[in-house]
Amino acid sequence: MSAIIEPVPPGMFRRAGRRASDWIPAAVVLVGGVALWQILVDALNIQKFILPTPTEIITALRQNWNTLRVRGVATFEVALGGFAIGVGLGMLVALCLARWRRLGRAVLPYAIAANAIPIIAFAPIFNNWFGLLNPVSKMAIASVICFFPVMINSLRGLTSVHPSSIELMRSYAAGEAATFRRVRIPNSLPYVFSGLKVATVLAMIGAVVSQYFGGSRTTSLGLFIKENTAEARFAQAWAAIVVASVLGVGLYLTVALIERFALRWHPSVRGRQER
Repeated sequence: MSAIIEPVPPGMFRRAGRRASDWIPAAVVLVGGVALWQILVDALNIQKFILPTPTEIITALRQNWNTLRVRGVATFEVALGGFAIGVGLGMLVALCLARWRRLGRAVLPYAIAANAIPIIAFAPIFNNWFGLLNPVSKMAIASVICFFPVMINSLRGLTSVHPSSIELMRSYAAGEAATFRRVRIPNSLPYVFSGLKVATVLAMIGAVVSQYFGGSRTTSLGLFIKENTAEARFAQAWAAIVVASVLGVGLYLTVALIERFALRWHPSVRGRQER
């Protein structure tokens, strides 16, 4: 029995080509920026303690790869744990504040004020609560920094529903649970994913910064950066920064990919796919 070959949808290759071309400007800027960095550092004779060259950073990355890989994975686990805790609590609080609007109006100003507190201020407190060497203390810092953008964006999405949609659900005698499930939560998803993408970057920052204030010397990317900077090994410190950046970008792209599949029905995503 011969296999049936389905025809390729019209415009499929054209859309794929356009998606690929969207990355070309960013790739050109990246390559050009790194090349300019290398040229200017050599031409201006900039000292290594100010800014090492990309080739020196790549060399340090290759020489310390095993150490950076182990510490990078451990730091990423802290960031991922903090991201999960912060996102879960942020969504839960947003649902409660959206359900009880008066409570939300009373609590939201304090949440915004708490978001203005420098994350460094939490590090000694959480180290004292959970233990200096306990990864939970680092996850707690990452979760706090992730909590606020997710909560605020989720709450905005849950409450930014057109009144006609709510009136339609009430005309069907739908309860609050059905209104949330069929109207408010679907409407909030684009806002939620915006908060999640912000939180992915903040989670990695929180994990690295939290490790500046103590932790295991063998599983801490933050301590690796701190120690090598103190000993004037700046290329090694920059290599660790590159590892942390790559991990953060990878987490961001993962959430962006999930968003693309989860919101295929939404006009904003569907419009990008049809271009």
